[in-house]
Amino acid sequence: MEALVRSWNLFNGNTVPPTRQGHVREMVELATADRPAVLCLQEVPVWALRELADWSGMQSSWLVARPPSRPAFLAAAITRLHSGFFRSRLAGQANAILIDRSLPTTPLSGVQISEKGRERRVVHAVRIDQIGVVANLHASNAAPEVVVRELVRARAFVDTRAAPDETRILAGDFNLAHPALAGYENGGPGLDHILVANAAATPLVSWAVERRVADGKPLSDHAPVERLVGSDRPSRGEWTTPAG
Repeated sequence: MEALVRSWNLFNGNTVPPTRQGHVREMVELATADRPAVLCLQEVPVWALRELADWSGMQSSWLVARPPSRPAFLAAAITRLHSGFFRSRLAGQANAILIDRSLPTTPLSGVQISEKGRERRVVHAVRIDQIGVVANLHASNAAPEVVVRELVRARAFVDTRAAPDETRILAGDFNLAHPALAGYENGGPGLDHILVANAAATPLVSWAVERRVADGKPLSDHAPVERLVGSDRPSRGEWTTPAG
């Protein structure tokens, strides 16, 4: 099956520069409007997790990286007073994988990849019929050697969940350019990647900024990135370097 796989760090729903207004729902609706098979999201406010399926019309699987410091409804209400100021201070943040509702899916749990004493960062995965195992991560904003250790842990986690010849997709905000993981092709010059093993895929494409503007400002400090997995066709669009 040829599947459009997309990944986006939502920056907790903020624009660049951040303002009082949050745009989490708008971002989710924008990134799912053309019905990708899979959408991996990072920096999702925890209060928004239970809304993702309704906003997107897709199945939703998530893992909380940092729990909210207040009950979800209260954190959401306070954060909405000034999204740019509060960001994830109260609402916490999570990663989520959205999947087309026509595709049977099996959750495969997740693990922490960051080291003790650092902000908690996680990877989680789902098995999607006709696609394979898809994992989503958000690595630490840290020295390259720290990030590499996290990515190795993420790869090892996926290895424990996937069959030997099964397609594996590791997507998300790697906070590292040109990542190299055993069994996957090397990543590109940005920080956001969709690495694929055991399947053909088109080159990574990053959205042009014009595709993600609200009120004259870019949505998020990262651009969505995407690939067609299970395809050797030319890439759709042209590469533009991600902003984040």
